[in-house]
Amino acid sequence: MKTLNASPIFTPISIGNVKLKNRLVVSPMVTVYCDPDGMATERFIVYHETKAKGGWGAIIVEDYAVDPLGRGFWTPGLWKDEQIQSHAELTERVHREGSKIIAQIYHCGRQTTPAVIGEQPVSASPLPCPVLGAIPRELTIPEIKKIVSQFGDTALRAKKAGFDGVEVHGAHGYLIAQFMSKYSNKRCDEYGGSLENRLRFPLEIIKDIREKCGPDFMIGFRISADEKVPGGRTIEETKTIAIKLEKQGIDALHVSAGTYESTWAIIPPMNITPGWIVNYAEEVKKVVNIPVMTVGRINDPFLAESILLSGKADLIAMGRPSLADPDLPNKFAKGQHDDIRHCIGCQQGCLETLFRNEPIRCLVNPTLGYEYLEELKKTEQPKNITVVGAGPAGLEAARTAALAGHKVTLYEQTDHFGGQFATGAIPPSKGDMSSFVSWLGNQIKKLGVDIQLNTKYTPAICDEEKPDVVIIATGATPNKPPISGIDGENVLNAEDVLLSKVSTNQKVVIAGGGMIGCETALYLASLGKEVTIVEMLPTIANDEEFTRRVLLLKNIEENHIEVITDAKITSINSNAVQIEKSQETINIPADTIVLALGMKSNNSLAQELEGKAPLKIIGDAIESRNALEATREGFLAGVEV
Repeated sequence: MKTLNASPIFTPISIGNVKLKNRLVVSPMVTVYCDPDGMATERFIVYHETKAKGGWGAIIVEDYAVDPLGRGFWTPGLWKDEQIQSHAELTERVHREGSKIIAQIYHCGRQTTPAVIGEQPVSASPLPCPVLGAIPRELTIPEIKKIVSQFGDTALRAKKAGFDGVEVHGAHGYLIAQFMSKYSNKRCDEYGGSLENRLRFPLEIIKDIREKCGPDFMIGFRISADEKVPGGRTIEETKTIAIKLEKQGIDALHVSAGTYESTWAIIPPMNITPGWIVNYAEEVKKVVNIPVMTVGRINDPFLAESILLSGKADLIAMGRPSLADPDLPNKFAKGQHDDIRHCIGCQQGCLETLFRNEPIRCLVNPTLGYEYLEELKKTEQPKNITVVGAGPAGLEAARTAALAGHKVTLYEQTDHFGGQFATGAIPPSKGDMSSFVSWLGNQIKKLGVDIQLNTKYTPAICDEEKPDVVIIATGATPNKPPISGIDGENVLNAEDVLLSKVSTNQKVVIAGGGMIGCETALYLASLGKEVTIVEMLPTIANDEEFTRRVLLLKNIEENHIEVITDAKITSINSNAVQIEKSQETINIPADTIVLALGMKSNNSLAQELEGKAPLKIIGDAIESRNALEATREGFLAGVEV
């Protein structure tokens, strides 16, 4: 049994000639913080500088396009010399804080967004990306040679800009991966067919980079160990490729998974087990002698530590955890474990916004992307602030106001923190949500917030305490439309069911097939109930983040939950639900009906307090939305009081 005296996380390691102070690496994540011409903005620079201050051993900066016609979003670029200067400022400021910085270089190929580049994408073969749909043009051999040279030129510009190395992006279904995989490469020339031919493109790229940048310049390679698509590459072929990549002169392998068709594997949501592809890195590590990096839902430094101790990987890439808490390494080094704000895998800010080509954000870290604004400052005029409601919006408002130096009192009419967010953690695979509520509660206690649970805030309390500002974060309440029989004893709401305030009988109909209805259905199915979902729309779970939706629908099918869409509930009685579908009336047997028909804002308190104190209304009390908006509004309310 190994004895842990000093954490292996903080053991230095060398990648080629680049020495890292610790084993924690920020994996590359598209941010949309650069300008459309690929130049580094102040927002982009400070975002990375903040991570460097947080103690990360290395930062891999995302997706430097080798050609402006080969990028999927507004990613950074080093396809021309004019871009070097802005990115040189980035590397200088990161180095000043003690971290190494590596430029990931890529070409999207068929995963290029036509709307971004305004032209037809290119690829190894004229097969469309199943997600984006555009049919690419098959590259000619002279065009392939040109792109090989573009990779080398881009790497050289990265070297001139002060980067410590480059990571060649051969994963996630981008152009290099398109050549390497039989899933996307159907060529019959020297760049297709056999594994040797399919590897010709990446091996030529590595050779070109080495010739242009010299023997001492660090070259890493990112690879999807398993593409998680029918006919895609799996781990055994990946191991063979790893051997050949090492022989060609790369200095490290970054082992990931997935393509755009399996986006859930590239950016695994909370439904996926933490550290789920560590064994892929372990398999690759068996066949190479260079450092191997693992990644994928490693959101806790203790988990990172155990992976290193087990010898399964040499480096730990933590992308989204660095979004949630850029100070994670420093906090862990200082033993401030309960101060670490963990990524919960919600995907709301880092993925949903990204696929709209908008700057990324973070639900649990409302300052992400706004670091350059320095919004939170200590006040010179402390106020008495009352916050009503202990959901994410209210908790974040209380935390931020207390950090700013105000005296804060938090009122919550129930006996617990979290509001709907706490309820949302109850269905299967959503337990990570409770960690954020727990973190917020711990932080406000440390900050001395006066917490009043089981207390309904009233105008009388306001008159007695005379706060300087009241922040109203009273959330939302379930919708209850006028349906015959909806007030029956066998009709329950989803929140009460999830909180175990009530019990259902065996045959359950869920009224509403949104995220809440679907997750409640899964929860009840896990308890052995026979569940049917009735939804008015043609499809279910349309309000769920798309990677989680894929897995949610799969779980609904596996749990044999019946789904009836395009149907309207017209009446409810003691043993059945009556619906209309395709102009036909159908009775569905049911012992219990659970309502999941959406939420409506609960802002009646604002009307009651009108004229008694300055008010700020935040979160679902304004409009029922998601927690990404709630935490940002809570943060701003705490800053601006």
